[in-house]
Amino acid sequence: MQFSSSLCRGQLVRRYKRFLADVIHQDSSPEAPLTIHCPNTGKMTGCAEPGWTVYFSISDNQKRKYAHTWELVENQRGDFICVNTGRANQLVAEALEQKRIPLLAQYGDIRAEVRYGTEGSRIDFLLSGGVEPDCYVEVKSVTLLDESEQVGQGYFPDTESLRAQKHVRELIDCVKLGHRAVLLFCVLHTGIERVSPASHLDPAYGSLVAEALAAGVECLAWRAEISPDGMQLVQALPFDMQVKNGV
Repeated sequence: MQFSSSLCRGQLVRRYKRFLADVIHQDSSPEAPLTIHCPNTGKMTGCAEPGWTVYFSISDNQKRKYAHTWELVENQRGDFICVNTGRANQLVAEALEQKRIPLLAQYGDIRAEVRYGTEGSRIDFLLSGGVEPDCYVEVKSVTLLDESEQVGQGYFPDTESLRAQKHVRELIDCVKLGHRAVLLFCVLHTGIERVSPASHLDPAYGSLVAEALAAGVECLAWRAEISPDGMQLVQALPFDMQVKNGV
């Protein structure tokens, strides 16, 4: 996935009101920073430290209040992190179409945002046309790196998420109905080397994922290669029920 235009580079001043961030770049100053849109509703733990280098895109849509969108951040270790959560589904869609995820490559039909379940959900991708049963794929964007761990341990979610809990319940029901169900963790942090549910932040989510695995839901983790030029899913990562040290 290539960015539609070259990203601008700046320095983060602050992220605030969930959807806004102030940055300093060549056409602004500390006294009058540029305000850009932040397309991320999460806590963004470890993704929004003042002074870090940020990369943002520019829209030519005259109706937008904020023409700039925060896409990437580079942390003090040189890791790239994609903070635009909407990019996760774009990356997965591209990988599915190009058959780059071997465990999901046998399906000929890919549909996005299909209504399903009993809790008013939409599945990110419904795959069909293969020998196996239809496959329901729920995508989750992973950016939380636990820097206290020696290995690049990533977690999802970064805070309690009732929505994420609902999605796991829906996937469990899919398996009970005879379908295939996949929880696909799209890792958008180049420093993450393995993924686990964040039971220390959302115990209910961790319990549901354990239940889902026992029921037959598949959990896959794929990491993106990230640069200011573009992104691509390139590597399968280990997924396990690792519990955070000290919890």
